[in-house]
Amino acid sequence: MSIRHGLLALLERGPRYGSQLRTEFESRTGATWPLNVGQVYTTLNRLERDGMVAQDGEDEAGHTLYAITGAGRAELRAWFERPVDRTSPARDELAIKLAMAVGAPAVDIRDVIQSQRRHTVKAMQDYTRLKAQALEPAPADRDEIAWLLVLEQLIFQTEAEARWLDHCEARLIRLSAAAERHPEPAPPPAPAPAPAHGHRRRPG
Repeated sequence: MSIRHGLLALLERGPRYGSQLRTEFESRTGATWPLNVGQVYTTLNRLERDGMVAQDGEDEAGHTLYAITGAGRAELRAWFERPVDRTSPARDELAIKLAMAVGAPAVDIRDVIQSQRRHTVKAMQDYTRLKAQALEPAPADRDEIAWLLVLEQLIFQTEAEARWLDHCEARLIRLSAAAERHPEPAPPPAPAPAPAHGHRRRPG
């Protein structure tokens, strides 16, 4: 998740201070990816170092305001135009867990799959319920529309995960059946150790 680009997008609407940016970021994404103030100010400091934002005075309460610069706008435009790179996917804990569960001693991978499926289906139901709430009444402002898009992405993601888990279970069943039909040959017995030869004592 690009926090820096998200903050630049919010700053394009006008100068903001750190806590305000955090609130607006979470409002736009429905707090799906919560931020803390420390993250926001660390990112602002880096953006300022890179010439993409600049301090722009203070508001009436004494909060330091930040404004986007020309370089920041250029970076934001490039980010919107650039596809998200999928050639180096982020690590997925579930995929790693199932990969490690294959052949792990005392682990029934089907139990792992079924437990995850129950959790995934519940999450999908929760997201669907939130979507229904978001549609009543119809979204009226940009934050509501943005939250609806995020919700729908989460629904599609959990639906795909549930289908993948079904696929994993079906593949394991097929592989198990194939292994029963064509069991691997037993390894050959280890060769017997050679007899030890003692040293004869020469007669004196």
